[in-house]
Amino acid sequence: MSTGRATVRTTVADAIVRFLIAQKVEDDRSGAIIPLVPGVFAIFGHGNALSLGESLELHKDEIATLRGQNEQGMALAAVAYAKAAQRRQIMAVSTSVGPGALNTVTAAGVALANRLPLLLLLGDTFTSREPDPVLQQLEHFGDPTITANDSLKAVSRYWDRITAPSQLKTTLRQAIATLLDPADCGPVTLALPQDVQAMAYDFPADLFDTVVHRIARPRPSRDQVAEAIALIRAAEKPMIVAGGGVHYALAEAELSAFANTFGIPVMETVAGKSSLLGSDPAFAGSIGVFGETAGQEISHEADLVIALGTRLQDFTTESGTVFRNPNVKVIGVNVARYDALKRQGTAVVGDARETLAELTLGLEGWAAPAEWFATGRSARAKQVALIEQRTAVTETSDPTYAQLIGRVHAIAGDDDYVLTAAGGLPGELVMNWPSKGIATFDCEYGFSCMGYEVSGTWGAALERAASRPGSTVYGMTGDGSFMMLPMDVYSAVLHSTSLVLIICDNQGYNVIERLQIGHGAASFRTMLADEDRPNPAVIDFVKIAEGMGAEVISAGTLAEFDAALHAVKGIPGVHVIVAPVAKHKWSEGDSFWEVGVPEVSHRPAVNEARKALLEGKSQQR
Repeated sequence: MSTGRATVRTTVADAIVRFLIAQKVEDDRSGAIIPLVPGVFAIFGHGNALSLGESLELHKDEIATLRGQNEQGMALAAVAYAKAAQRRQIMAVSTSVGPGALNTVTAAGVALANRLPLLLLLGDTFTSREPDPVLQQLEHFGDPTITANDSLKAVSRYWDRITAPSQLKTTLRQAIATLLDPADCGPVTLALPQDVQAMAYDFPADLFDTVVHRIARPRPSRDQVAEAIALIRAAEKPMIVAGGGVHYALAEAELSAFANTFGIPVMETVAGKSSLLGSDPAFAGSIGVFGETAGQEISHEADLVIALGTRLQDFTTESGTVFRNPNVKVIGVNVARYDALKRQGTAVVGDARETLAELTLGLEGWAAPAEWFATGRSARAKQVALIEQRTAVTETSDPTYAQLIGRVHAIAGDDDYVLTAAGGLPGELVMNWPSKGIATFDCEYGFSCMGYEVSGTWGAALERAASRPGSTVYGMTGDGSFMMLPMDVYSAVLHSTSLVLIICDNQGYNVIERLQIGHGAASFRTMLADEDRPNPAVIDFVKIAEGMGAEVISAGTLAEFDAALHAVKGIPGVHVIVAPVAKHKWSEGDSFWEVGVPEVSHRPAVNEARKALLEGKSQQR
């Protein structure tokens, strides 16, 4: 019996594309209504080229399709796009069956660890099983329902395999809800069997009605706010740890006002960097393993820690040793209850911006002791002096990381964006990059994914071109990370994306060699040249990048590097600058990080490192 409800007969693949096009979001940075899913990164092959590919081609004027060169790379680009958009927009990723789908696992891990949205539309084997084993199918003898896509379950917030068209009516809405949920935000995987993608079905017409989403801002419980206010009022040395949640709540201005009004120093995590300007009076530096020695007095002496939108991972807490006041208390302000409870925190489960507003009302008339806020200012002044020393232009055989960063910082505008990930650059950038603009920094250190740098720079540049036209995205990568995933240099060229990629060449995985040597071990298979291979083959990064269509400049000195930066500033296109960097000159701090030093070793230096490790662990709370 007919219900009289309007329907649209189309394929499963086309229904997904039409649904995504219909999803809009109110950008509360500008008030504009913008596409929630502006595009799809796709590599077409067996399992997605026909049904999904046909629909994307049909709707190419409504949703962009961008071709990557490697599924992991384009999924990392989607993650970086979401980070640059402060979780306001989501890029989808479409792959073929088998290897293509498996290639997205690492990128999904990056998104999960960093609480970022990523929509994976993965080809899958036939539900009918008539052509089994189909090309690229994995066979599990005891469970024929398992496919390559089941590997994504460990790195997805929401996972579903579509085995009937009717399932889309519920799962698509659940998928979008997960991607937009402030607390549960993370990767969504939809496994799409080839035969199901092609199936036709009478979908309800209203499934494709335009929907304007507004990002939820959960308010905290009044009782939790009251408890937090009481703890803050009782504190003599309170501090704020600003995490990535400050960015996703768009709470940067509120954080500055709150901290300066009540005289509370703020230290930033890696994900929270650029929550405050480097010049903000409340800014006391970066916390944790990448923090300055001059800022440790704040985190060591604090009697109250307001953990604002941070998951308090080991680099933030120096493996649980950074808060050393025996009476210290922690208030965990987070939309995710799981994160709010960390480090024995008093949980305040709510949006960072809404929670700051509630706390501001309850703290009227109170302020921390002025001398405590002055301690934060003094610590920051010492840090700034050290930054100036490290980044100063001097005659050296090879520039240091800090000096290269200093030259980029000098030319970067307030709206320009800098990005990096694994290796030595995260610590160097966190320590030596005073933020000129709010939300202008991306260091992927939640998962420390080598290879993120090139793909992420492409993704971030795509987003900034739409939201901040005229700004420059600077991607900084080591030579090791570049060699892991260089091919999105070509993706950026292919799609006429403008960016500046800086390859810092120190002839290997120098930061891991530093980890080895710094804990008494020998340098072993981390650098291109070692005692077994004193004269390794030279990698020509200039030719690699030129071969992918980029404009490339080799800069062997600081003067040449500076000239290269000025030459490409504001010039459209993909620009790559290759620069040597000193192997053993680092920006040193004095922090603790627990690593797996052997309990016994034939090397005395390793045994000494084990003793130092145990001494450090004695500070863990």
